Amino acid sequence: MISNDIRKDIPSLAIVVPCYNESEVFSYCLSQLGECLSNLIVEKKIQPNSSILFVDDGSLDDTWDQIKAAVHEVSFVRGLKLSRNRGHQIALMAGLSHADTDITISIDADLQDDIRCIPVMVKKYMQGNDIVYGVRNDRSSDSFFKRMTANSFYWLMAKMGVQQVANHADFRLLSRRALQGLLAHKEQNLYIRGIVPLVGYPSDKVLYSRSSRIAGESKYPFRKMLALAVEGITSLTVAPLRLISVLGFVTCFLSLLGSLYAVFRKFYGEAIEGWTSVEISIFFLGGGAVALPRGDWRIYW
Repeated sequence: MISNDIRKDIPSLAIVVPCYNESEVFSYCLSQLGECLSNLIVEKKIQPNSSILFVDDGSLDDTWDQIKAAVHEVSFVRGLKLSRNRGHQIALMAGLSHADTDITISIDADLQDDIRCIPVMVKKYMQGNDIVYGVRNDRSSDSFFKRMTANSFYWLMAKMGVQQVANHADFRLLSRRALQGLLAHKEQNLYIRGIVPLVGYPSDKVLYSRSSRIAGESKYPFRKMLALAVEGITSLTVAPLRLISVLGFVTCFLSLLGSLYAVFRKFYGEAIEGWTSVEISIFFLGGGAVALPRGDWRIYW
């Protein structure tokens, strides 16, 4: 969607790059993003005070040493170091919160996301969009298992009412006001790609094909991808809690039937001594614990 709010002033840009053990790809990342930034400045599409902000997420290799060296050697490079490894989403949010520019673009250090989309993102911002999503239009490079799990995850999130852009990770442009809206969400369990659509404002997409890593290993193995998916589900929707409550009430209803059956067996003398009271207690306590995990089922509806 293109807004009618066409911008005339040339924006300042900060490219935020979270890094964790990216020693092997850092020099390539710096050269490619530096060339992209310089070209945009020469073409007068962004302000000369634009920069690249590398955020070291407690790396165990010499990533931070390379960032510090780049800060001293290259005028447009900035560095931010976290005290320990906090995870990709927190590192990204830390970098975004330290950016003081008209627009920010976040991208991973492996540059599997197509940096040729960056000028297009800036153009779409100038057309009036506050958020521009980088969206993959081709997952053929992924394994069958990864494609299946990714598509299943997006389908599940949509069914639970989460407003999320499918096939979009954390490659996006944010205007200053969109970034302020994002930072206003004081979430402890961060799932940024699910929070950004809640900010609102005009948005658009840029389609691209993701390339392979030039070096190093993926920082998002299946275990971390699964953990991120769980964060997204538990932090953005109450659907799982509602499901638990429904299952609890079903259990309570079945326990009522079971209790009536137990009482029937008791009166007809067919039950073992003490069996009726034990069965009724188990049914009701188990069903009630599931149905009312926080003591008030109304908070889920």
